[in-house]
Amino acid sequence: MAKSAKPRRTTGAARTTARAKRTAPAFAVHPLTPERWSDFEQLFGPRGACGGCWCMWWRRPAAEFEKNKGAGNKRAMKRIVSSGETVGLIGYRGGVPVAWIALAPRSVFVRLNRARVLKPVDDTPVWSIVCLFVARDQRRSGLGVRMLREAVKYARRQRARVVEGYPVEPRQNKMPDAFAWTGLAEQFRRAGFEEVARRSATRPIMRCSLR
Repeated sequence: MAKSAKPRRTTGAARTTARAKRTAPAFAVHPLTPERWSDFEQLFGPRGACGGCWCMWWRRPAAEFEKNKGAGNKRAMKRIVSSGETVGLIGYRGGVPVAWIALAPRSVFVRLNRARVLKPVDDTPVWSIVCLFVARDQRRSGLGVRMLREAVKYARRQRARVVEGYPVEPRQNKMPDAFAWTGLAEQFRRAGFEEVARRSATRPIMRCSLR
């Protein structure tokens, strides 16, 4: 008669991990729509995430952006969202907005074509990720990588062929969060992106093919 297998013992570490998974607030991601505008306001706060940007930096020429810092940029972004245009995704933890990633077809980001180190690599139509913002109390928890993966999924549903990003490759291990608002190269690598060009030591262009 075969001996019955002894039940596996669960280690303390495994029990702790399982308990943490059960108690962790649910995470969800949704496109920014007019109905979610108040969540976007809550996440960005009174300063519009950084110096009155409201994620319009890439969408406006420099002079126009500077002239509209703050309220002007906020109104412009609200008009775009109200039009139904794709602007990005909001990440929620326990129903609270905690992360933002901006993505859309590259053509809407007028400053990309004016940036020498970020000019087009080739003629491939791409969707661009130009901003990755995580609430201060949620940083360094893996949310950036998770938002990048969600952006890839979303772009695939929109039938994009390639998603492209313009992260920072720090010269040192640490850098102020304010300088990493396009994301870090290591985050993109962990999300499955590959470097396709580098015209500056600290600014690679990275892509994820959706074929």
